This record gives sequence, C-alpha cells and structure tokens, in this order.
Amino acid sequence: MVEDVKLAVIGCGYWGKNLARNFAQLGALSAIVDPNPEIAKIHATAFKVPAMTMEEVLGDPSIKAIAIAAPAELHKSLALEGIAAGKHIYVEKPLALSVTDGEIMRDAAKAADVVLMVGHLLQYHPVFVTLLEMVKAGDLGKLRYAYSNRLSMGKFRVEENAFWSLAPHDISMILSLFGEVPSEIRGGGLDFVTRGIADEARLDLVFPNKGRAHIFVSWLHPFKEQRLVVVGDKAMAVFDDTAEWEEKLLLYRHEIDKNQYPPEPIKSDAKAVFVPKGEPLKSECQHFLDCVKNGTTPITDADEGLRVLRVLESLNLPSA
Repeated sequence: MVEDVKLAVIGCGYWGKNLARNFAQLGALSAIVDPNPEIAKIHATAFKVPAMTMEEVLGDPSIKAIAIAAPAELHKSLALEGIAAGKHIYVEKPLALSVTDGEIMRDAAKAADVVLMVGHLLQYHPVFVTLLEMVKAGDLGKLRYAYSNRLSMGKFRVEENAFWSLAPHDISMILSLFGEVPSEIRGGGLDFVTRGIADEARLDLVFPNKGRAHIFVSWLHPFKEQRLVVVGDKAMAVFDDTAEWEEKLLLYRHEIDKNQYPPEPIKSDAKAVFVPKGEPLKSECQHFLDCVKNGTTPITDADEGLRVLRVLESLNLPSA
C-alpha cells in the first residue's frame, strides 16, 4: 500500500490544467510537465510545484504516478515510458488510438504491477452513478433502448475526429448500462470542415439481449446538447448534463394501456431524482489516487478502456 501518492501531470493544455487543479486540491500534485517551458512554468507557479521534464519525473522515485493529458497519439508512448519506470498511470480518453496499442499498454501495466486507468469522466459523474445504480436495481426494468447526444459548436480538432474525441464517454456509459458487449455495430461519419476529419458521427449498437443504443456526436451543431435517454419496460430516465443540477436526472413512469387497440399511452409527469452534488473530475482523480494507495482496480481500468476502443475501431472510422 502506498501511503501518500505524489503525482505529476503531463500536459497542461485545455484539459491538463483541470487535472492539475484537482490533483492539487487533493494534495497529490508534485510536478508539472509540458513541452512548452513557458506554459509549464505558468502552471507550476500557480500550483506551487516544480516544472520538470519527463525524464526528471521518470527518474524521481518519490513521484509514484503520472496523469497523461497529452494528444491521443502520444498516450501509448508516454504511458509505456511511465510504466517502465514503475509509475502508476492515469491517461485521458481514449486509452489509445488502436486496440492493439491499448492491449500493449494493459499487458505492460499488468507485468509491472501498476495501476492503469483511463479518464472516462462520466463514469464518475454523480448523476450517472445514480442512474447506473437505478438500472442495476431494476428500477427501469429491462432496457429497451438508449440514445446519447453529445453536440456543440466546436471545439474543432485536427489530431482526432469528433467520433474519437466525443463518443468514448457515451460508449463507456452505454456499455455499462447494458452490461454487455454489442453483437452488432453500425454507423458512420462525415467531414465538412477539415478534409478527412469527421465533424459528426452516428453509431448504432445492438446487444444480445435485444437492447439497442444510438449515439450521435458532433462539433458542428447550432447548440450544446449533452443528453442520455434510457428507456426500460418499467420507466424511462433522462440524464441532461446541461440542465440545472436539480433537474439533471429525471424519471418518467409512463405506462401503456395494451387493452386498447392501438395501445394508448398513459403519461406521467417527470420526477426529479435527488443526486448529491459533486464534481465528476475530482471524484475521478480521487478514485485514481485511492486505487494507487490500496492496490485496487479502477472502475475504468484498461479492460474497460479496451471495450470502448473495440467499439470505436469496429466502426472503421479513422481516428484522424
């Protein structure tokens, strides 16, 4: 067991600075690494930790873990460097840009007996945690279908397409909700802004238990929408991450009168489900630290990351 986890954040761009903030608040941040020395210095000063090189971090035995927030094409190489140095690894999604690379990372981490966790953030969102508990408890009954929309105007990327950038969160949630590997995967995407980089993508999943799921992601959309709808044979739930906290999770107990022909819906009002407030990223960071301290397996371990990668790869839509 590790008593205190000292951690370095690798990459302080758009998301890395958020990781640094949360690990600092949790008392674990010990160093900042960024290829731009000026950026590294700015964030190191802000969080009162040293700016270091990757080589310095890898050679420092007091630093037990690294959090990688670099471009996805660097995830494999940086993670393997860290694993070879005996560091526990947190890596932002996606785990890697291919199943093969992800398997290499997983096997290396197992051989080195270090934690490897992927940042599927919404698995740690209190609202999704509550929704998953409801599904597992049978509150919604047998799942019929689910759909997830993750839409906005920007941020446009050129190193990965909208599918690989946005869909891992939704795939991760839906695989957890259905508890199965899909038996059929269909979909596609289109590039409108940058040639060869899909700006929108659609994914259809069919599960062995006859459940279905649909995912629509786009960064070329007139407004922001982050909504997951789950339909069971007892109730329906809506997780709307753009709503006010008290309205983020709504439960609908509509019924169907099958004695009528055609069947008649008996609608009910939405009921807000109470969910204690919490910051998903802080919960995720704390979970990683706990796994390192206790030697436990993360919720989003390498195997969970690989299940998501297999769906991404099955669509045969290049990552970039």
